[in-house]
Amino acid sequence: MASVHSDRAAHAAPADFTALKLLIAGGFGVGKTTLVESVSEIRPLLTEEPLTEASRPVDSLEGVATKSTTPVAMDFGRITLRDTLALYLFGTPGQDRFWFVWDELATGCLGAVVLADTRRLADCFPAIDYFESRGIPFIVAVNCFDGIRTHSQGAVARALDLTAADTPVMLCDVRDRESGKEVLISLLEHVLALESTTD
Repeated sequence: MASVHSDRAAHAAPADFTALKLLIAGGFGVGKTTLVESVSEIRPLLTEEPLTEASRPVDSLEGVATKSTTPVAMDFGRITLRDTLALYLFGTPGQDRFWFVWDELATGCLGAVVLADTRRLADCFPAIDYFESRGIPFIVAVNCFDGIRTHSQGAVARALDLTAADTPVMLCDVRDRESGKEVLISLLEHVLALESTTD
């Protein structure tokens, strides 16, 4: 019995351990699941289900014709940035018919990443409106599919008409783990900067 207790103690989190909840949001097929998968140090929890003929009238595949599955609740992953800090990542479903899940997922979150695809930029407007209306800090990460970067951060920021002029916009490739980590770190830095201005 003593060995069991010692094993637990050896694997216990440090007393100053902090876990932060972040949301990964954006339009349908923008790369939310891929971002969670690429950075998660655990096998991510995915609620992917095949797209069916029944969903065709409500789930537009314009720009994502090869997409064959979609999350129907959420994605979940975890990444440890240091011994005392871990990030819990919750990927939101992208279709309008799953909006009822968002309020539950947003409860207790520190901030959010809004993924954008410049081929379908309008698809991220609902996520931006959601976080702005609730005062949840967020950044915009433009997923550069196939490494193509045809728009600057400034051009994307102007096109999105962000209410907060200081909302960061960055370019990324969600398939690349290091690029995904940079996105998450940028969000944390943005949240800390906002908190320092309100103290």
